[in-house]
This record gives sequence, structure tokens and C-alpha cells, in this order.
Amino acid sequence: MEDIKKIEKTINKFTKKGEIQQAIEYCRNLLMAEPADTKLHIRLGDLYLDWHLDVYQAKQYIDEAITEYQKAAEILIDNGEIYYKIGLALYYKGELDKAINYFNIAIDKNASKAQCHYMIANCLKKKDRFQDALDHIEQGLKYTVLKSSRLHYSKARLLNTLYFRNKKMKLMSLYELILSYLTLPFDKEAIKNLKDKLKWFKIIPVLCKADAYFAQGDLERAFACYSDAIDKMPGFSALYTALGDTYRRAGKLEEAIVEYKMALWIDSLSYSAYSGLVQSYEELGDYDNAIAYYNKYIAIHPYNAVLHSNIANLYFMKGETDLAVSHYQSAISINPKADWTSIVAQTLGYIEQNVIKNTDCAIANYQIANNLTPKEIDVYVSLGSAFYDNEDYKNALIVYRRALELEPNNSRIHCNLGYLYWGMGDLDEAIKEYKLSIKFDPNYDIAHNNLGVIYLDDLVQLKNAIEAFETAIQCNPNYALAYYNLGRCYALKGENVEAARYFQQAMDVNNITNEIDPADIQERLNSLFD
Repeated sequence: MEDIKKIEKTINKFTKKGEIQQAIEYCRNLLMAEPADTKLHIRLGDLYLDWHLDVYQAKQYIDEAITEYQKAAEILIDNGEIYYKIGLALYYKGELDKAINYFNIAIDKNASKAQCHYMIANCLKKKDRFQDALDHIEQGLKYTVLKSSRLHYSKARLLNTLYFRNKKMKLMSLYELILSYLTLPFDKEAIKNLKDKLKWFKIIPVLCKADAYFAQGDLERAFACYSDAIDKMPGFSALYTALGDTYRRAGKLEEAIVEYKMALWIDSLSYSAYSGLVQSYEELGDYDNAIAYYNKYIAIHPYNAVLHSNIANLYFMKGETDLAVSHYQSAISINPKADWTSIVAQTLGYIEQNVIKNTDCAIANYQIANNLTPKEIDVYVSLGSAFYDNEDYKNALIVYRRALELEPNNSRIHCNLGYLYWGMGDLDEAIKEYKLSIKFDPNYDIAHNNLGVIYLDDLVQLKNAIEAFETAIQCNPNYALAYYNLGRCYALKGENVEAARYFQQAMDVNNITNEIDPADIQERLNSLFD
């Protein structure tokens, strides 16, 4: 058997030249003569693992690495470093639970506890268990001082993402980042990782080309450039995200999803990869998967109001109103910007008023929106409407009058005031407000129609009613309710044929707009000729 130093020297010559396959063949030949040599099995496992990591998509070599490490472990059953290496290989294979188990065995058998806890944390991050990962980083730091750059850097990233709105944690994250720089010279693995990252500069020209093609809309060339960059630098999450963005822009959503998932496998904290992934699922109409990844995303960024709002929208579209309301409330509580939060509060108010039918909660949310954006007219309209539905006419009147102080010529506010006075039984004020609404917007179809209904049902002024409904139809030819009301006018006049014509037009338009219960229109038609 050759001297071990000579063997290692020969292997190193091969690896320095990039001839990993030749180094592997050399080790295998030696093992044929000495099949129980544990050092050779470990060295061969290392070579297989290096080959797996150096060659893009060379996944088949990871099993060979594990096999060699296991052969060594069968002989050296108490060697913690071998179990650590098995765990490392399983981590790269994606078998995270098995990897964690081996890292724990390695800890029990006195392997480097700092390294083992660091790798357990990496496994847990890929399993979306970020707080548990942080706990293991803390454990790892207890067992090392100088060789701790990777641990400090990982802790900095976790703190920065999990507590990104907490100023104290922001400072702690910065402190950990500084420590990662200070301890870098003593951490060989961290130096190796940094050297790998610095290779990024080699592909900057390719990326610049890809970005330029993407901006120009030349997606085929952008695909080619990003793919070329990935072939040269397969370990960078941002490249897969960029390729995913290109696929998504081209409408190739399934391909985009694959790339985003690859990006997340490399970096489970990648904000941009999560964002692209959930948007791709949304565009596919796959709300279940979009929600699943939003929930993972929220686990990383629990205080991101936009995420809570977006997942709430999806829950609402799925009809899961309680979950939608819960996430809207979370978004409002986080409150990043007044204008944005006001919109969320209005959305929640709309759901409470029109879906859940809880006007008290709707009013509360509209009032939040009103406090955040006191000059936003839409909020006054919604709040006044909620008070009206709650039969609180006094407060509805106060809200609309306050809105008119901001915009005295606002047609919609005058129209809503007309509806309010009408509901209160004050027809003179209602007509006055509807006429003001029409004065400030002659094409406001709803004001014309509602004024016509007062003339028809309350004052029985058929001429004025017909004129109002005809004007409403001129303003909006697809206004089914105006056709229906016009039919009612002619029915009262005894002109059944003309009435039937308008009822039929109402039916035709209503098939598209769904404003009226079709049974009501049909009943009117039938009654004309009974």
C-alpha cells in the first residue's frame, strides 16, 4: 500500500487540474487492494461530493459519496466527522430529515458542534422553520469564537428577515454582520463561500446583455443569456429568479415556477423568488398553491402588510371570508403607509358591509380609512352608505355633508344625498340633490334613473319619469334597470306593446349586466297580457 501522504499528494495533483474523475479512479484502484481502508473511503466520498457540487445537475454522484462514507462509518462507528459528512451529502441530496438525524448523531459523537448546528439550521431554513434555524445558529455560536463567520452571517440574515420592522433587531442584525466580517479570516469554509460568490463578477457582462434584452422585450435572447450564466454559475439564486421573471413575462408560467423553486432551494430567504412564484401561481389561477407559498412567505416576513393583504385577496376570491378578514386586519394593524392602509381598510369594510352583512364592523373599518385619508372622497361615500344600511341616517347625513365641504360640486355625493333624503321620506330635498348631481355631471345615469323612480312611484308624474329614464339610457345604453323602469311607465300608461319592448330590452341587457332578478322582468312581461 502506498504511503498516505503520497496518495494525498497524487489526489491533490488531479484535483488542482480539475481532473476529479481521474482522482476517483485512482482511489477506486487503491481500494481494490485495500477495501477496508477507511481513510480512502472518506477521501473517495469527498471526491464524489466535490464532483457532484462542481458539475451542474450531476446529481448521480451524491449516492456514491454517501455509500463511501457509510462504508467508513461501518468500521469507525464512533467517528463523528464521518456522520457529519453523511449528513452533508444527504443535505445536498435534499433528504433534509435524514441529514438532520445524521448531524445530531455527529454531535453525540463529538464532531464539530458549531458546524453541525450550522448545517441543521440550513436544513431547517429549507423546511421553512426559520425560528428553529435561528435557535440552532445560536447553539452553534456557543461552541466557536473565531471560526464563526458563516454562523454570524446566517444569524444576520435571519434576524433581518424575521424582524425587519424591529429597530432593535435591525441593529442586532448589523452587529452580527460586522462580526461575520471580523471572523472571516479564521473561517475557511466562509472564505471558500466568499470566493465562490466573487466568481459572480465573471458573468456580469452576460447578465448586462440579458437585462438589456429583457428590457427590449427580446425574451429569446434573454433566455439564452440567463441560461448561459446559469451554466457558468449554477449556485446563484438570483440567476434562477431572473430566468423565472423572463419566463413569466413570456407567459411560460410553468417554466417560471420551476426556476423560482430552484432559486428558493438555493436560498430559502429569497424575497424576489417567493414574489415571482406566488405571482405565477396567481396568474395560473392556482390559488391553493399561491396561498401555500404566501403562508411560507409570511413565515419569513410576518410583519409585511402587503403579504397579508395579498393572501387576503386570494382567500376572498376562494370564498374563505373569515381568513380573508383575518389577514386584512393583520395588514391594517401593521400599517406601513396611510394611503395604502386606507385602501385595505376600505376593502375590509366592503366585505363586512356587502358579504358578511356586518355594518357595524364595516363602519369601524371605513372610519379607520377616513382617519388615515381624511380627504379621500371614496371613503366618505362608503362610510355614508354603511351608515344608511345601518339606518343611522343622522350620521350618514353628517358624513355626506362633510364630504361636500371638500368637494361641493361632487356629483356622486349629491346623488348619495338624494338617495338618503329619499329614504328619509324628504322628497323635495331628494329631488333637489338629484338635480344638483345631474347639474354637475349631466351624464350621471344613476342620478337620472333614481330621479325618474321618484317621479314614477312617489309623484306619479309619468312624463317626467319617462324623460328621466330615457336620459339615463342615453347616458348608458347598457342600463337594464332604466329599461325596466321605462317599461313600467308605459305599462301604467296602458301602452302594453311599448312596455313589452322595454321589458324585453331590459331582459337582453340584464343577461350581461345581471342588475335585476330575471324573474321580476319575466313577471312584468307576463302581466301585460294576462
